[in-house]
Amino acid sequence: MIEAIIALIGLAVGGGVAWTIASKNTSTKAAEMEAQASILLKEAQAKADAYKRERELEAKEKFHKLKNEHQQSTREKERELDQRFNDLKRKEQSLDSKIENNIQKEKELDTLKKNLSNQMEIVKSKQEELKDQIGAQINQLEKIAGLSKEEAKSQMIEAVAKDAHTEALAQQKLIIEEAKLTANKDAKRMILQTIQRTAAEQAIENSVTVFNIDNDDVKGRIIGREGRNIRALEAATGIEIIVDDTPEAIILSGFDPVRREIARLALHRLVADGRIHPARIEEVVMKTKKDVDQEIVEYGEQAVIDLGINGLHPELIRMVGRMRFRSSYGQNLLKHSREVANLCATMAAEFGLDAKRAKRAGLLHDIGKVPDTDSEMPHALLGMKLCEKFGEHPEVCNAVGAHHDEIEMTNLFSPIVQACDAISGSRPGARREDSESYIKRLQDLEKLAIGFNGVENAFAIQAGRELRVIVDSDSLDDKSADLLSFDISQKIMKEMIYPGQIKVTVIRERRAVSFAK
Repeated sequence: MIEAIIALIGLAVGGGVAWTIASKNTSTKAAEMEAQASILLKEAQAKADAYKRERELEAKEKFHKLKNEHQQSTREKERELDQRFNDLKRKEQSLDSKIENNIQKEKELDTLKKNLSNQMEIVKSKQEELKDQIGAQINQLEKIAGLSKEEAKSQMIEAVAKDAHTEALAQQKLIIEEAKLTANKDAKRMILQTIQRTAAEQAIENSVTVFNIDNDDVKGRIIGREGRNIRALEAATGIEIIVDDTPEAIILSGFDPVRREIARLALHRLVADGRIHPARIEEVVMKTKKDVDQEIVEYGEQAVIDLGINGLHPELIRMVGRMRFRSSYGQNLLKHSREVANLCATMAAEFGLDAKRAKRAGLLHDIGKVPDTDSEMPHALLGMKLCEKFGEHPEVCNAVGAHHDEIEMTNLFSPIVQACDAISGSRPGARREDSESYIKRLQDLEKLAIGFNGVENAFAIQAGRELRVIVDSDSLDDKSADLLSFDISQKIMKEMIYPGQIKVTVIRERRAVSFAK
């Protein structure tokens, strides 16, 4: 390329010089033109050499740059390959260790199986020896007594029957004499029991709160970028927030009604303020908690003032306020407790008892449903413990603890509270009813119990609060019946959803029937 340019320049210059010489036809001018042409040729040659060197330098720089980039890329790939190789090596070592552990565990299990099989064989052999020994002893006793087994049994039954008949007659006389002395007290108990038998409860618990919004654009602001706002709100309140396709509504789900109320109020304040971000959410939730705690105390104080109850411990007053945010079988717990308190006062007055004490027991009977900490204890017993802790009268404590027959009733306030609790829950309009789910829950409860070995029949009574299980006395002994009751209660807790608590009663009885013809 460079040589062609030089050639063209030379031709152009040569042509110009020739043309000048031809036109002027003077030797002097021709010499001058030749000198100029040689100068131009030298300049052109110098420029061409400089251009060539410049291009060569650029090519070398580009080559070195590409070479460095290639080397760097190669080193990065080598490092990546080394890292992957190390990871694979670590995983291989981890798998080897796990395989070794599994092999060791399999060996241990095989050893245990062999030991168990040997022990079972030993137990079977000992059982057979024991049966043989028992048979031999029975035969020896029959020879010594001169009676067969059936003859000895009939003589013993006859003697026991005579003694039992004599004792029964004496006991009957004592019962009649005692009934005459306590006729008035027993009559009151009979009236209260009659009232109790008219009550039946069935309802469903509330576990969700619906938060209404003006438009669905608010949902995006509540969720936040990558869900950070809704996660912060759930972490601060302990409530699950469900944002779905439901128009203009957000669902707050949780079993603690106080936390649901805090979440609802906090959401309302955040939406009204417009500033929704994690720091602001924590600030609003903390402030809302303080406000709700104060509101709880005010509800408790108002309920105590309206009922005319004096001297109640401040902690019990706060728990009474917590009832405002709790529902029992679809019925507001505070309204239910106030209603029970008024019913107890009226009934106690009719029986000539202390109406104020009865009202106090009625208000506090469900206090165990609103503890500050979770407890596995039934709410009646937990409420009794709380009343004892905060200095309530023993009769009030017993009425609270015995209103679901968890403990024995020791005074007349206890059946009064039990009856009034049933009346408040069973009156028309007090509680919501879902007949299909209620009937299905009872059927599932009975079906679950019948699935156990030795169970003849099962009956769900007291609106699903108690399960009575009838077992075969020949296939199960008393200890097995106790174990069966525990197993059924555990299975109910694991597999079923139900309000309150369920009492499992296993009944095992042996009947001897004969006919006189």
